[in-house]
Amino acid sequence: MPSRIRLAEIIEALSYALDMTEGQPAGHCIRCCHIGTTVGRALGLSEQSLHDLYYALMLKDLGCSSNAARICELYLGDDIAFKRDFKLVDGSFRQVIQFLLSHTGMQTGLAERLRVLLGVMKNGSKHAVEMIQTRCQRGADIARQMRFSEDVALGIRDLDEHFDGGGLPMRIAGADIHMFARIALLAQVADVFFKAGGSEAAVREVESRSGTWFDPAIVKAFAGISVNPAFWAELSSPDLERIVLGAEPGRHAIMADEDYLDDIAAAFARVIDAKSPYTSGHSDRVALFTDLIAEQMGLDDMQRRRLKRAALLHDIGKLGVSNSVLDKPAKLDEAEWAAMRRHAELSENILSRIAAFADLAVIGGAHHERLDGRGYPRGLKGDAINLETRIVSTADVFDALTADRPYRAAMTVRNALDILWEGAGTSHDAACIEALQQALAKAELLAA
Repeated sequence: MPSRIRLAEIIEALSYALDMTEGQPAGHCIRCCHIGTTVGRALGLSEQSLHDLYYALMLKDLGCSSNAARICELYLGDDIAFKRDFKLVDGSFRQVIQFLLSHTGMQTGLAERLRVLLGVMKNGSKHAVEMIQTRCQRGADIARQMRFSEDVALGIRDLDEHFDGGGLPMRIAGADIHMFARIALLAQVADVFFKAGGSEAAVREVESRSGTWFDPAIVKAFAGISVNPAFWAELSSPDLERIVLGAEPGRHAIMADEDYLDDIAAAFARVIDAKSPYTSGHSDRVALFTDLIAEQMGLDDMQRRRLKRAALLHDIGKLGVSNSVLDKPAKLDEAEWAAMRRHAELSENILSRIAAFADLAVIGGAHHERLDGRGYPRGLKGDAINLETRIVSTADVFDALTADRPYRAAMTVRNALDILWEGAGTSHDAACIEALQQALAKAELLAA
């Protein structure tokens, strides 16, 4: 594995996970980056400012997973579809009501749906402030953890504020909203309407919100670049990812060393675990149990370091699964189970985009395979499942058994180990279970 890799390559790849949890077509954050940095250049921003803007745009949705469970709870619907379609609403009373009627409690009885709608209309502003404040502040905090500048963090924090003061959560206005956020919100709306209706729809929507949602000076800069057919051609190009990567502002591309890769994995684990209250801290605990097993089995330091990253990121594909499935307390139906099973494939797809994480992608894609071939998504069997995957898989199931889930309370350590041993040789590797048990005994945790 290379010890250094371009930071932009990593962030571009991980941005696809943010697109999933926002319900946006793949490449949304990358398209926003292209739109926003082009606007920034038209505004005459310095190279350093453009560099920070580049990453603020790519990571604008860092906190997006934190409100998914709350959306499902409040609106009794699919959080991913809800967030995807709400971006097409302009905020007018009529559109908001129509949206709520079409997206709230669609699988519930009419009486319950009416009660939900009345509650939303009565407490909508309070709920919106709460959810957006959590999203924006958490996103800013994660950006800081990833070593980005305070300007990047503030650009993410202010994303949902509007130029006229009508946004959320702080209702700040004008120049009090960070410049990066003013650009990012315009870029976001432009991309959503571009994908929905083409360039004319994007320009029309941006211009209609000038002075309300958007800074008129930024709208003017966007209008200036929108008359160039090459701009739209690049935005719809299959090579856009390469174009954006090649256009990273600054004289030198930032390289990520081993320590930085660790920090990025830890930061994105927070994004993953924020998706559901039942997975809070899950990735960190799987990383801990993975390392206990790996140490007990005599793996070297570099192997353990790689496995820790794999454990932190193994569930990144869950960002593409609705919380109506993840948090369902009852048995999943066939369609819901298919959606749940797909998260392993999504994990592999995202991680495989990063050269430095190629070996992690294999683990992310196979951590639900079983030795007897009855796992998913490929039904791998026996030696087709490598040792690293067996270690992470054992740690993953152990943490799932010892944590609360929507359908049951947490088990004791002893009971969880007993269940693992029942599946030894069929579901999980007996050597991994033995290593975990010995490590827990050394740590005096078996009585927990």
